[in-house]
Amino acid sequence: MTKRTSAKYKLDRRMGENIWGRPKSPVNRREYGPGQHGQRRKGKMSDFGLQLRAKQKLKGYYGDLTEKQFKRIFAEAARVKGDTGENLMGLLERRLDAVVYRAKFVPTIFAARQFVNHGHVLVNGVRTNIPSYRVKEGDIIEVRDKSKQLALVLEASQLAERDVPDYLEVDHSKMRASFVRTPGLSDVPYAVQMEPNLVIEYYAQN
Repeated sequence: MTKRTSAKYKLDRRMGENIWGRPKSPVNRREYGPGQHGQRRKGKMSDFGLQLRAKQKLKGYYGDLTEKQFKRIFAEAARVKGDTGENLMGLLERRLDAVVYRAKFVPTIFAARQFVNHGHVLVNGVRTNIPSYRVKEGDIIEVRDKSKQLALVLEASQLAERDVPDYLEVDHSKMRASFVRTPGLSDVPYAVQMEPNLVIEYYAQN
């Protein structure tokens, strides 16, 4: 199992943006990068730098994705008919850990991965512990009965900092969600602007 070894807020500080829209993000207090020279790093970025940053931001947003995993998802998005950027967003949002996070069963995307790994989630009544499992339209995702009273779950459903998107139907009284449809970029409630077009350019040149 891959683990994110760096602190979860490091990505926020490196990007200078509150990636997940969390109230405790250090960027809410200071918008410059980490380290003693962070305030002086505001030089103009090259095209490659912008593309790399867009890729790191999107990859980092989904928690624990390695470069190998992300590149594989991108390659699949490029193979499928239609707009590659839209396909990429759809594939990322169909990951089981992303759905658990969007449904507000847990407070963070990192917690979602661990929650799925530990067997707290059922898909269509079957215990599923693979965070990268790809949810299909019409699938029912729910928290196991034994896990519904966990403090983490109860706290997450009350979070005011984000809303459940309309491509999910969620009943928090039963801790159950239905995956209604695969979203496009405009449907996904990112706290910051994501730029899949720059991600496409990055992989086209590297």
